[in-house]
Amino acid sequence: MNITLDHILAGISAGGQYALIAIGYTMVYGILRLINFAHGDVFMVAGLIMVYISASSLPIYVSIPIVLLGTVLLGFLIERAAYKPLRSAPRMSVMISAIGVSYLLQNLALYITGGLPKPYPAIPWISDSITIFGATTKRVTVITPVVVIGLVVVLVLLIQKTKIGMAMRAVSKDFETSQLMGIKINSVISVTFIIGSFLAAVGSLLYFSSYQSVIPTSGALPGLKAFVAAVFGGIGSIPGAVVGAFIIGICENLIKASTEMSIFSDAFTFALLIVVLLVKPTGLFGEKVIDKV
Repeated sequence: MNITLDHILAGISAGGQYALIAIGYTMVYGILRLINFAHGDVFMVAGLIMVYISASSLPIYVSIPIVLLGTVLLGFLIERAAYKPLRSAPRMSVMISAIGVSYLLQNLALYITGGLPKPYPAIPWISDSITIFGATTKRVTVITPVVVIGLVVVLVLLIQKTKIGMAMRAVSKDFETSQLMGIKINSVISVTFIIGSFLAAVGSLLYFSSYQSVIPTSGALPGLKAFVAAVFGGIGSIPGAVVGAFIIGICENLIKASTEMSIFSDAFTFALLIVVLLVKPTGLFGEKVIDKV
């Protein structure tokens, strides 16, 4: 096995990108007890928005805010159109709706792009190559963990120190009681989707700067890996999602360093999920749920 600094840096970077998607999964689950299967496709749409916005020759300082705002709007519209009408429906109905939204976004992307890979524009500065201790990599690889840690700190402060954060914590603990206490449930849920979509958009900027092309299924595998990271860390726990994502990203890239085992790098993620569910079903940071009778 030829493990180099390149693989370690790539693993940390990939883990950070998975973390930004995983936080969206874990926040929505924490409040709605819903796995938003369309979240990975929102991440993919953010990449396509950047592709088409850059084609209009807008400067990068205009393109990036448009991508962020467009993705946030998409997340908000998905929640209002696909999930809000099913608020009192059985959980299975909401899950089927989430799967439907996922396939809808993929097929719309297929129609718009014709299924052809769309080259992702090089973002000045973060797409530049740099050398660290003899290892050549892109600057995005180095700044990704810094951006992720910064955003997680801001998010934790928002949840712990603000009124909307207090409402989010209350709703995650007891949905029905929070409603009776006068908390505006719909507003809390919308804010949750907005935050998750914003983080997915940031993740797409970092991810596609490394992979350089977008196809309609680009969000499927990163979305699944981010979901596994959320479960691994303890779904519903933001620190757990981040830790789980970094572990998966680093292990995945270390496996790629092995010529014989590199083909199993993606399979490792799902094998890890099986092991975690067998050994500790609640994940690393998950709380044990006690059912009242």
